[in-house]
Amino acid sequence: MTDSADAPTGRRPRKRLHYGEGREALLNAAVRVVARGGLRRLTYRAVAEEAGVTHGLVVHHFGSRDALIEAALAHTIRTSLSSSALEPGTGEIADFSTGLSEMVSADPGTQAFQYELLLESRRRPELLPQIRELYDEYFDASRRELGRMLPAGADEALARLVFAALDGLVLHQLVLGEPDVTDAALEQLRSLLRLRAAGDPGDLGHAHAEPSDRA
Repeated sequence: MTDSADAPTGRRPRKRLHYGEGREALLNAAVRVVARGGLRRLTYRAVAEEAGVTHGLVVHHFGSRDALIEAALAHTIRTSLSSSALEPGTGEIADFSTGLSEMVSADPGTQAFQYELLLESRRRPELLPQIRELYDEYFDASRRELGRMLPAGADEALARLVFAALDGLVLHQLVLGEPDVTDAALEQLRSLLRLRAAGDPGDLGHAHAEPSDRA
């Protein structure tokens, strides 16, 4: 793993960290480095500088660049759902994905890191199992919450369709900004879910065709 032109120019004061705290800080630093500059900017020195520690600590915890990448991806899997708006647990359509735009605005680095790793998995198939694990967590959370909201529940296809809409909104906001556009689109998605809940559970188009179901 090389420490080349991507080494940061500024210097942060080095910190003494305990084992668990140090590893967590390095994983968070790796996510931020990749989010800003892509995987090509991920070096021992860049991560150490971001975390304010010596680069030897990165070597000690992870040993290789590949191990650091895989550990950082596993870290986002553990933490992403805890901060997501996918599963409020209330079963109320009005609550579905509330706070999504705020989540993206508050922590764009984690979202950018995940998209970087999605693309990298096309070149590095060894990352695919963790990418699948991450998205399976998202799909399952979407399906559970849809099951609470819709009388007939939700099959896998519907859960993936709804999550794809949310994932697209996150990506668009990450690139283009405009959280108000995200919020407006989410309200349209909730309107479709209300039609689904009120009408024929097997056909969104049929529910849309019956005015009495819109009340």
